[in-house]
Parts: sequence; structure tokens; C-alpha cells
Amino acid sequence: MSLRTPLGRARGLGSAKNGTQHWWHQRLTALALLPLAVWFVVSLITLADATYEDVIDWLSSPIVAGLMLLLIFAMFMHLKIGLQEVIEDYVHSGWRKVASLVFVTFGTITLGLACALAVLWVWLVG
Repeated sequence: MSLRTPLGRARGLGSAKNGTQHWWHQRLTALALLPLAVWFVVSLITLADATYEDVIDWLSSPIVAGLMLLLIFAMFMHLKIGLQEVIEDYVHSGWRKVASLVFVTFGTITLGLACALAVLWVWLVG
């Protein structure tokens, strides 16, 4: 028989009021990705027969570069949040969970920055 109250036993076992924020961020990035992904696919289709110089000129436009940066940001945020949820739900070993979360965080930040820097390089130097 425990002297702890039901609230005391439940602490640390359920939601720490963080789940809703992740849920909203996942939905908002998905909503942002819909028009950005459609724009990107349509752009790729129209650039199918373009030369290298045509693609560089296209990406050198400030509007295109801005949309591409938004796409990169939303895509890598959505990826990070989704992978984080999978790891938190299915990895039960403490050190493996922490190592996986650190790897996902640094990996998505590194890849996202590399993509953003590539777009900025083409936009500035292009």
C-alpha cells in the first residue's frame, strides 16, 4: 500500500503539456509544405528542359530563393518533429533515445543549413 496520492503516482507518466505544441508544429509545417511542395514540383516540371544557366537564373530570383528557403525550413522542421515523435514513442532505452534525438537534431540542422547556404550562395553569387 502506497501513501502517495493518485496525482503523485501519475506525475511524470503522462503529458507534460508539451505534446500539443509538437502536434501543432507538425500540422503547421505540413500545411506550409502543401503549397510549397506543389510550387516546387511545378517548377521542376517547367525546368525539365532548361539548361544549367537557366536554372541558376531561376534560383537567383529573390522570390524563388525566398520560397526555396521557406520550403527547406518547413521540410526540415517537419522531418525533425516527425522523427522525434517516432523515437520518443518507439525507442525505450534511455541512452539510445538520447543519442538518437541528438543525432536527429544535429543531422536536420546540418542538412538544413547546408541546403539554405547552397540556395543563398546561388542567389548571391549566381
